Amino acid sequence: MPSPTLHRRRATLVLAGGLALALAGCVVAPVGGTPYGGGYPAAGEVVDTPPPAPQYELVGVAPVAGHLWLGGYWGWRGGRYHWVPGQWAAPRHGHAWVPHGWGRVGRGWRFNPGYWRRH
Repeated sequence: MPSPTLHRRRATLVLAGGLALALAGCVVAPVGGTPYGGGYPAAGEVVDTPPPAPQYELVGVAPVAGHLWLGGYWGWRGGRYHWVPGQWAAPRHGHAWVPHGWGRVGRGWRFNPGYWRRH
């Protein structure tokens, strides 16, 4: 039969391993009152340069159970694209998130802000 000291060591290792796994899934994301930090072109503005490919974002465990990850997007500021990182957001009951994106308009690109669409 294992000794009490061995049980304590095993329990300590299991606890340390569990904490390491939990912390490995953490992510630091910006917090704001509205989804994302801006960088939208002026309403109706058409940009003549296509947006770059989306950047890879490491998404960990939600900081609050049930929160949704709203992926990052390319914003437009000062005549150039800049990456706006994704963030966690509380879901809205009866709604689904429609992500930000860029749509082709003639020879240019127009920004379509993300929004919560009612089901």
